[in-house]
Amino acid sequence: MRILVTVKFVPDLQSQRSFTDGAVTRTGDDGTMNELDENAVEAALQLKEAAGEGEVYALTVGGDDAVAAVRKALQLGVDHAIHVSDAAIAGSDVFGTAKVIAAAVRKVHAEAPLDLVITGMAALDGLTSMLPTALAAELDWSQLTLASGLTVEDGTASIVRHLPDAHETLSAPLPAVVSVTDEANKPRYPNFKLIMAARTKPVTTWSLADLGVDPATVGAGAARTVVVDASPRPPRENRVVVTDTGDGGTRLADFLIERGLA
Repeated sequence: MRILVTVKFVPDLQSQRSFTDGAVTRTGDDGTMNELDENAVEAALQLKEAAGEGEVYALTVGGDDAVAAVRKALQLGVDHAIHVSDAAIAGSDVFGTAKVIAAAVRKVHAEAPLDLVITGMAALDGLTSMLPTALAAELDWSQLTLASGLTVEDGTASIVRHLPDAHETLSAPLPAVVSVTDEANKPRYPNFKLIMAARTKPVTTWSLADLGVDPATVGAGAARTVVVDASPRPPRENRVVVTDTGDGGTRLADFLIERGLA
């Protein structure tokens, strides 16, 4: 099995967010690998282990700080890390990002065919869930999205998708793009040996020129979406602060009952 997993460097959701020129301000000191991408990495590693052989690539797109995302993937056990970094990519929307990732996938695929590209169900900074579909369209590959379970057998990928009132089983021929939900698995913890090895393991860095992508087709200038306005979250008003002196539970219950919430 040869699998490529996309991982994204995103701001810590618990930190204070701000915007610069219509884009989320990103700094290296409060970023992390997108939590939902850990499920994609785990899915890829499990498929490799089940096959008894193969390679798993982790790919990220972003500035210098984004390399932390593929370093984390190396800690989890992927074999190779790729960082696509180019100033012209800044400000890309999901379509521009998909174009860049697709070019990188083709480059890896040309060296030796890939079986799957696996993504998380969404990036926690944007929550559009659009990238898997946009990427599949760019590659002209089959797509299986929002998988709660994933298996591969005889050149076919099969997923289980959980809906509010039904469960779906879907299949598609390889190669395919698959997005997995946080129900698909429980991501493993990196062991000490992998953590130490990830510090010095090489990360391949590609620019748009390396991928043959025209800078004019990506970035803020080519984006199909525009941020019209962004403003700070207003401060919370009319807050009730209760200092618990032993009767906090009772006072909370009274508060909820008074407002018809209990």
